[in-house]
Amino acid sequence: MTSRTVPLDGPLHDYLMAIGLTEPPVMRELREFTAGHRMAKMQIAPEQGQFMGWLTRLLGVRRYLEVGVFTGYSTLAVALAMPDDGQVVACDLSVEFTDIARDYWRKAGVEQRIRLVLQPALQTLQQLLDEGQAGQFDLAFIDADKPSYQDYFEACLQLVRPGGVIAIDNIFLSGRVVSPQPQDPPGVHLVHAFNARLQQDARVRHCVLPVGDGLTLCTRL
Repeated sequence: MTSRTVPLDGPLHDYLMAIGLTEPPVMRELREFTAGHRMAKMQIAPEQGQFMGWLTRLLGVRRYLEVGVFTGYSTLAVALAMPDDGQVVACDLSVEFTDIARDYWRKAGVEQRIRLVLQPALQTLQQLLDEGQAGQFDLAFIDADKPSYQDYFEACLQLVRPGGVIAIDNIFLSGRVVSPQPQDPPGVHLVHAFNARLQQDARVRHCVLPVGDGLTLCTRL
């Protein structure tokens, strides 16, 4: 037993991948392609993708909301784990990145489940609320511009059903959130404040997982 999470050094991380990752070939192909992209650091870790698929099956997710798509790895992980009638709303701004995503969604045979909306995510989230879709999503994943995290969270909290889950990525920011410095980008200070505020939020129950760059899970009460 141990009272602290074991650090994942190189050999232990390799072992985790060997025993803990069951990755469909199309997801591996997308991950390896994205590894050569100039913005590869925006990709979630493969073990996080595995977790997202597992969580989707556990919750019986039929409607999934994603804020921040990049090349579509997290979207694909969830879409593959959903039933045939599952529906995804994916929010992003970049045609360049999401054109890659579309290619792999098509290869995986899940493109018809995914509604990609290319405009500011807050605009899309408000449109969903205006359409009467409050409480209609089982799972939401926030992985976009950090200064908007609180706004994304507030909108997702309305869109996710009671008992549904909101997952928030990059809440560690490579450790910079521990003690933000004056020279740090505004997003570091805002995520630090967001994390502190969420701990006291009576509208959800939450836990923080040391996966990837830190992942917070919130259940809407």
